[in-house]
Amino acid sequence: MVHERVMEKLAILADAAKYDVSCSSSNSTRKNKNKGLGDASGNGICHAYTEDGRCVSLLKILLTNHCIFDCAYCVSRKSNDIKRAAFTVQEVVDLTIGFYRRNYIEGLFLSSGIFDNPDYTMERLVRIVKKLRLEENFNGYIHLKAIPGASAELLREAGLYADRLSVNVEMPTEKSLKLLAPDKNHIDVIKPMEFLKEEIVGYNEEKKKNYKTPLFAPAGQSTQMVIGATQENDLEILGMSNYFYEKMNMRRVYYSGYVPISYDNRLPVIGTPVPMIRENRLYQADWLLRFYGFNVNEIVGFDQPNLDLDIDPKLGWALRNLDKFPVDVNTADLELILRIPGIGVSGAHKIVAARKFKRLQPEDLQKLGIAYSRSKYFLAFASPFQLQRDLTSIQIKDHILNTQNSKYKNDFSNQLSLF
Repeated sequence: MVHERVMEKLAILADAAKYDVSCSSSNSTRKNKNKGLGDASGNGICHAYTEDGRCVSLLKILLTNHCIFDCAYCVSRKSNDIKRAAFTVQEVVDLTIGFYRRNYIEGLFLSSGIFDNPDYTMERLVRIVKKLRLEENFNGYIHLKAIPGASAELLREAGLYADRLSVNVEMPTEKSLKLLAPDKNHIDVIKPMEFLKEEIVGYNEEKKKNYKTPLFAPAGQSTQMVIGATQENDLEILGMSNYFYEKMNMRRVYYSGYVPISYDNRLPVIGTPVPMIRENRLYQADWLLRFYGFNVNEIVGFDQPNLDLDIDPKLGWALRNLDKFPVDVNTADLELILRIPGIGVSGAHKIVAARKFKRLQPEDLQKLGIAYSRSKYFLAFASPFQLQRDLTSIQIKDHILNTQNSKYKNDFSNQLSLF
């Protein structure tokens, strides 16, 4: 009977957790110690994705879907007539260890609704990770939600046992948060982010002086925002992301396309498609900010506040800046090579390394794994190699679109007008 009840809770609380996409496990260096269970380093964690593209690689559950808040976009809102459940601390510990021993999971992603108040909920989350680390000697990856409004002592203790902490900003702007979650304040989300940033920096500095200093959230902090539920454009969304990266040392910002789950007239109606393509383009733009040296205003601007849906943001930028091309990869700086469509970070570094030994030709780029069919429109090669024809941006775009085969091709259209 006890087992059946736990399985029922698992079905409810795993389903409720599927809307949270921020479950990447990268960048933790926690090692296995004292012959314990698992580790979170290297390739220790595998990723899997549901058919709608969401990561489910970890045991991903809520502690409870009871909640004192009534956020219109959340399936766990208090006014929603759904079946409620709550794990005990020991049940989450037993499930994690049991699933790990069966090789089902490599770690734990644990979030929660708010029971009675933030501290009451956060204290239980901390007890779970503490038991896993200290009593079960579990060294696998743990991503824990930091509850806005929880005390500094609890947040600090959580960071000592979890690999990553995250505070969800939930909506891209304060205005949207007030519209759909009037009981919440934007500043209540920002404050714990600032606290975690300071703690992470402080522990890292202390670690340099004393190697015995314990780890504190070694995989950093992340956040997540819902997109498509309100009318923010991509300029506002990416502007917020840029703020998090620059001011909060955020490791990742996740974008969760809104899944219509409510008849609330403030939201897109049920049946409205999940904005998967837009979500994907935002992730691509996010990578340009973090790894390719782009400024947010180069990707979107007041004259073009939304990303193109039919082409990726890097190609879009290149087509708007044809005066910077063609580029000779044999002489160009790494920063410019990174901006050539079809060349990724790894490919750009390979080019810079390879050109020390010979003057690169088109066939060399193909051997290096460069997507030459896309990059060739932006490349120049000195004689005896043939220069690309002088094509317009529209012609180049048409050529590339005609050769690509996207599973979303039939869904390319302008972004939905929700209001």
